[in-house]
Amino acid sequence: MASRLYAWARWMVRRRRWVIATWILLLAVVGGLGATLHGKTSTEFTIPGVEAQEAQDLLKAKFPPAAGGVVRIVVAAPEGRTVTEPAQQQALDRVLRKAADVEGVVDVSRPAENGAVSGDRTIAYSDVRFEDEAPEVTEEAKEELAAAVEPLRDAGMQVELGGSAMLPQTEAGGPAELVGVVIAFVVLAVALGSIVAAGLPLLTALLGVAVGLLGTMFVSGFVEMTGTATVLALMIGLAVGIDYALFVISRHREQLADPDTSWEESIARATATAGGAVVFAGATVVIALAALAVTGIPFLTIMGLAGAGTVLIAVLVAISLLPAVLGVFGERMRPRRRKSARENRAAGSWGLAWARTVTRAPAVVLLAGVLGLLALALPARDLRLGLPSYAAQPEASTQHKSYDLLSEGFGPGFNATLVTVVDTEHIPQDRREGAVTRLRDTLVADRNVAAVSPSVPNRSGDVVVMAVVPKSSPDAEATTDLVHRMRDQAPEVAAAGGALYVTGQTAMAIDVADKLGDALPLFIGVIVLLALLLLAIAFRSVLVPLKAALGFLLSVGASLGASVWVFQQGHLNGLLDVSAVGPVTSFLPILLTGVLFGLAMDYEVFLVSRMREDYEHTKDAAGAIARGVSSSARVVVAAALIMVAVFGGFVFNDDPIVKAIGFSLAFGVFIDAFVVRMTLVPAAMALLGRRAWSMPGWLDRLLPDVDIEGARLPAAAPAASADRPATEETPRRETATRV
Repeated sequence: MASRLYAWARWMVRRRRWVIATWILLLAVVGGLGATLHGKTSTEFTIPGVEAQEAQDLLKAKFPPAAGGVVRIVVAAPEGRTVTEPAQQQALDRVLRKAADVEGVVDVSRPAENGAVSGDRTIAYSDVRFEDEAPEVTEEAKEELAAAVEPLRDAGMQVELGGSAMLPQTEAGGPAELVGVVIAFVVLAVALGSIVAAGLPLLTALLGVAVGLLGTMFVSGFVEMTGTATVLALMIGLAVGIDYALFVISRHREQLADPDTSWEESIARATATAGGAVVFAGATVVIALAALAVTGIPFLTIMGLAGAGTVLIAVLVAISLLPAVLGVFGERMRPRRRKSARENRAAGSWGLAWARTVTRAPAVVLLAGVLGLLALALPARDLRLGLPSYAAQPEASTQHKSYDLLSEGFGPGFNATLVTVVDTEHIPQDRREGAVTRLRDTLVADRNVAAVSPSVPNRSGDVVVMAVVPKSSPDAEATTDLVHRMRDQAPEVAAAGGALYVTGQTAMAIDVADKLGDALPLFIGVIVLLALLLLAIAFRSVLVPLKAALGFLLSVGASLGASVWVFQQGHLNGLLDVSAVGPVTSFLPILLTGVLFGLAMDYEVFLVSRMREDYEHTKDAAGAIARGVSSSARVVVAAALIMVAVFGGFVFNDDPIVKAIGFSLAFGVFIDAFVVRMTLVPAAMALLGRRAWSMPGWLDRLLPDVDIEGARLPAAAPAASADRPATEETPRRETATRV
């Protein structure tokens, strides 16, 4: 692989103007397609085949009014007054009549007629039901409805909007995320020792992310995609794009420190060695994200493929556009002066000192590190999965305020209202009413049910709907238990010839969590086997892949434990601006496993490949560890800090799902890079010694041989060759200002 990349890079350098023009043209074409043919991103996480979704499909087919999206208008009277006073009631009636005229609205409930007034008469609500399902309700309709309720605020009433149709769109690219990019630039400047060199990874990464995101927008016109998928593509694409460019540029400048190396030769060798590691590491990220498809969950599959596509573009940028751009700068990328042998030793001295420290007593380091990571993972024992309710939205949002008002006026379970759907088509007509009545009596008698609405049949009478209000909140474990007890009544309904379903936002969140929880063990198994295979191919070893896989599992466990500690148990809520505690986002463990696997393999490949490169030349196992860490520590640490900064910027996003993803990935990368790869890996390699690089002969013959260390590259061309232009594009002056 290294030899092919070497030839490829020389070709890219010699045709750099065409390569750069091609990427700019690609950005323009994809940008045009994405801007004109994009679709609407969804705010709902649904899974075909789960009971809550089957109930929604049944309602859509047989009881369309009950399947429509709802905007719930929640009003609170001014201090010392009630919503039932004539003036307040008249103002509310006028607004509701205006709301009924909004395009797409099919029904508006009246609080006084539907028992939608709190016991102290200070809070009331009205459900504005649309013809379309919640994700299809247009922003224009919601904005018109928001404008219609303004007279109530003018009258001194508090008005907030909730309901299934008010799920906010997931967005990224705010000031908090930009802080991560600024921090990344500072880290790059320190790591590369040059402002110009630091700007190149950002430039190429941003171009790659732009192509990836615009391509994702174009694809959204043909498949249903959640807003979180585009944010994930941005998050991962930006982080790996910067890191991959950093690895190549740092190797290039390291080689240019030798005045006998020409810049063209250096670009080719940097692409062949560091670029080879980029290709291999990027392939692991792509495969890991694409492997989300094994869960059989459509929205997660699309999310994984969107991220994988952006990472693939980042790899292509690193091995095509980046060499071309480096060719444009030519001699100007060479460090200002050649470092002396003493300075080179000093530059790597801290990495060498660290390697010697952790390998001096490797067993102790391993034991302490493993116990520490297991301690961090302990909270994961209490892991509960779910989807954020409106309580998790920012406290200033209308959704959060509506949640609080409804909880205050009608109890915490009102926001967790469950919808019981009974298909009575195959129940004899003379027995339908009795079957529904028995079911309602059973639900009323449940210890966690606060209220059950009267049964409402559809026009043909073959579908009946009842609303069930729990006593507990949407995120409470007691609500999950109630859903399971309600579904336990299904056999009795089936015995009468009918079918029972439980749906609603809360039930849907529970079903999604259960489905994803069941898929997690299979996905982790696939990922671990993938890690063993890929690393065995890369390092011609059996023990190195086993060590890497175990370290990866420790990183995932620690990150999940930290996520539970923060988001489920409520620690650091004020610092991280977490509005409310609740279950961990249901797809976070699977997403974290896939993404962190790919990124962990990045650091494993970059770190261990330098060890193996040294071992191949010296056959000194102990020395290879120290020299491998010394030569790669600075770049690996810089790359990890960049990823932590980029992911950490998303922690301050208002969307609770994006916030949780950003935190878990930032924490996971920090633990994996600094504790597992930089500490436990050298210690484990020291214990393994020469055995780390052994492989059974039959397996060695079976696996393909990929040369990612560049052992079979031709001898380096002397710097004098740079004075002979390879093409008409070679700069005429090789004495340009160096950086």
